[in-house]
Amino acid sequence: MTLEKLITEQRNENSMNLDSLSTIQMITLINEEDKKVAVAVEKELLAIGEVIDVIVNQLSQGGRLIYIGAGTSGRVGIVDSVECKPTFGTINDEVIGIIAGGKAALINAQEGSEDSEEDAIHDLKSIQLSQKDCLIGIAASGRTPYVVSAITYANQLGATTIALSSNKGCYIGKKAKMKIEVETGSEVLTGSTRMKAATAHKMVLNMISTGSMVKLGKVYENLMVDVQITNEKLYKRALSILKNCLDIEEQEAKELLEAAKKEVKTAIIMKIKQMGYEQAKAALLRHDNHIRNVLRKE
Repeated sequence: MTLEKLITEQRNENSMNLDSLSTIQMITLINEEDKKVAVAVEKELLAIGEVIDVIVNQLSQGGRLIYIGAGTSGRVGIVDSVECKPTFGTINDEVIGIIAGGKAALINAQEGSEDSEEDAIHDLKSIQLSQKDCLIGIAASGRTPYVVSAITYANQLGATTIALSSNKGCYIGKKAKMKIEVETGSEVLTGSTRMKAATAHKMVLNMISTGSMVKLGKVYENLMVDVQITNEKLYKRALSILKNCLDIEEQEAKELLEAAKKEVKTAIIMKIKQMGYEQAKAALLRHDNHIRNVLRKE
């Protein structure tokens, strides 16, 4: 499908007079269009759920989750990947974001980099992509050469490939083993897929990473029990988690967190099961680091 025929490139009939609207009229229009994003995502929930289950299976066997894209698509992937470490305690390379043009493209647009098929292969070789990994290629158009090349190369290695786009029946959707096509329609500003399309992709990636980490045991109830305490805010959050989860006062939470070597998940098991640090760590290890499994079976 040629670029001009993609729905993300079509003119939006609701915004034909965008440049003549008052400020409040303009942002009201943008807001009305943004409301359509969640509805579009909802239509792809079944596909998103299937993707999460596959990712969980691969991650539990030592695989990695890798996002790759160019421009806004690459930035959206990196934003989600970077947040996984402090939120869920992932190791450095368990969730990776790759953008065409490298780190420089994060702050300075390098539009030409999206056309390089060779760069995509080089970037995936640099992280030693393997068949254990899951690669999510992100492209609103569904035809970006950099992303197409990444998916093709990953397929050759036997990796799990997933296409995330904003156009039904797009090229990367046909190339990948799985696909999520969130059709958000034409943009208020014609062709500016940093708007609705990118918002949809951010929502989908939030679902994928959060859903995967929940199923991997990195969440208890609705608490981020594998939070990494790297600053004062996260230390206070850890204390709040213990206080809320265990119904204890702040001083006890501080003492418990210290005894658990600042590991929130271990602290919860220590308190509930009345175990020492080493016992609690061993119990979690026996049950795939799932708090609920420890509480049910120990």
